[in-house]
Amino acid sequence: MATGFKSTRKGISASLDAGERELLRSLFADVLNMLEPETPADADPLAAMVGLDTSARVPDDSALRRLLPDGVHGDDDEALEFRRLTERSLRENKTAALRAASVLLESKQLLLNADQAQYFARALNDVRLVLADRLGLETDEDTERLHGITDPSQARDVDGYLALVYNFITWLQETLMQAMIRSLL
Repeated sequence: MATGFKSTRKGISASLDAGERELLRSLFADVLNMLEPETPADADPLAAMVGLDTSARVPDDSALRRLLPDGVHGDDDEALEFRRLTERSLRENKTAALRAASVLLESKQLLLNADQAQYFARALNDVRLVLADRLGLETDEDTERLHGITDPSQARDVDGYLALVYNFITWLQETLMQAMIRSLL
């Protein structure tokens, strides 16, 4: 059973059992697969060098739109241009964090330095965004109705299971954020 993250003299630590580590690795891999660019960065060397993605478009998947939101609201042409200029690097940063967090799960006892904690926090946040989309969470009231689902016997369908996972990720992220803040004091 997981212990929440704690700030220690050696770093930020937590303990996860094998099933919890496997769940997180699987979730990180799923989000990573969503974020992989459709065209390789080296398809156009000049575009890759400056980070331009000429094939960027608004994602069809609503969860991917949460991960890669429009940078300009109210002007679709400007939003698309901004996306072309920034999306590749945003995808690369997110996938790097997910990969780094997945590697950190190799040991049962997590002991994170400040940079590793940042990667892990970013990976958890991206997983939460995807789960929130899949659960249709848009308001505080939507999330409040899920907070009571903490017992696996309450998961009677896919949404119930996703709610359990969402609550676990939320708790883990909250303890990590609190430990990161404490480590700064």
